[in-house]
Amino acid sequence: MQTAAVILAAGASTRFGSPKQLAPFGAGTLLDAVVRLARDAGLWRVVVVLPSAVPPPAGVTVVVNDAPAEGLSRSLRLGLAAVPDEAAAALILLGDQPTVPAAVIADILHARGERPIVAARAAGLLGPPVLLERSAFGMAAATTGDEGLRYLIRGNRHLVTPIEVGEHAPDVDTPADLERMV
Repeated sequence: MQTAAVILAAGASTRFGSPKQLAPFGAGTLLDAVVRLARDAGLWRVVVVLPSAVPPPAGVTVVVNDAPAEGLSRSLRLGLAAVPDEAAAALILLGDQPTVPAAVIADILHARGERPIVAARAAGLLGPPVLLERSAFGMAAATTGDEGLRYLIRGNRHLVTPIEVGEHAPDVDTPADLERMV
C-alpha cells in the first residue's frame, strides 16, 4: 500500500509579507523543510501545491494553484487529483508547519486501516497532519472555501481515527512566528 504526501503550500503569504515558502529555515527554505519531513517519513511520492510565483523544490510533483483565493479546499482538491493511482492514501501536510515531529507522522501512518481518515488530536482538536485513504478523496474534494480539512474532519468525526499528540505543530503566518521556530 503506497502512501503519497500532499503538501499544501499555495497560500498568498499576506501576513508574512513575502512568499513564506521561500523563507530561510534550517539548511534550506520553509518548504524544503516540509518536503524533507515527507521524504524522511518514507512517503512514496511527494505532491506540492504551490502558487505560480514560487519555484518548486527538486524531485517533487508540482501542481500550481492558479486561484488561491478560492481557499485551501482548492489546493486540497488539486493535490489529491495529482496523487498517482497506485497510492492507496495521502498524508496531507501544511507547507507552513515545518516542525511536525517524525513520531507524529509515524503514528498517523501506523494507524491506517480502521477508518478512512487519521488525524492528529491535541486538546480535543483534530488537525493536520491528516491521512486520507483513497476512499476519502471524494469527500475531501467536495470541500469548499478556506476550511478544507477542518470541514471534512468536523463533519465526519465518525470516520476519523484520532492520534493523540501533545500539541499541534505551530504554523508560520508571520516573520515573528518563524523567528520563534528557529
